[in-house]
Amino acid sequence: MADSTRSTDSRPPPPPPPPENPRSKTSPTSPDLKPKALLQQDHPPPTGPYFFYGSLQDQSLLIDLLGLKQASHLRPAYIEGYKCKFWGPYPALLSGDPGDTVTGAVYEIPTVEDAKKLAAYEGPNYTTIACSIRYADGQSPTQAEGYAFLFVGNMRDLSEGSFDLRIWSERRALRRKK
Repeated sequence: MADSTRSTDSRPPPPPPPPENPRSKTSPTSPDLKPKALLQQDHPPPTGPYFFYGSLQDQSLLIDLLGLKQASHLRPAYIEGYKCKFWGPYPALLSGDPGDTVTGAVYEIPTVEDAKKLAAYEGPNYTTIACSIRYADGQSPTQAEGYAFLFVGNMRDLSEGSFDLRIWSERRALRRKK
């Protein structure tokens, strides 16, 4: 998913301004949206395995977000039939073609309270969907039915690119030191 329009400058772009609420990815400059995700408020968010393909793969973020002493093991995994684009600095999961694959990691979310924290972090531009997860670590089980956050915001706000967890984590660590 390389972006052919990017310059050859090897320096990473500057980080975006942080959201007003540091526990949310919702942009402070986004207009109020009435996305599909708001329809889910009548039902508690599901618990179980969640497939993360972006910033939620960062264990220190999970520890902070969920108020954990330490994060349990994240299992490498992938889902098929989906693709990613970018919404600002964040990957946006979209329905794709049958041959499309998105790699990431899975974390078991045991409580509705934790699932609500994840949904609040993702914000109104994402909604929880059921998905088939395939684990990539050679351990059992090799697959599971779980959940992921699908982008439901404005498709015109998306761009091409690829997410680098290492760079994102380094930038987050620098922001935390300030």
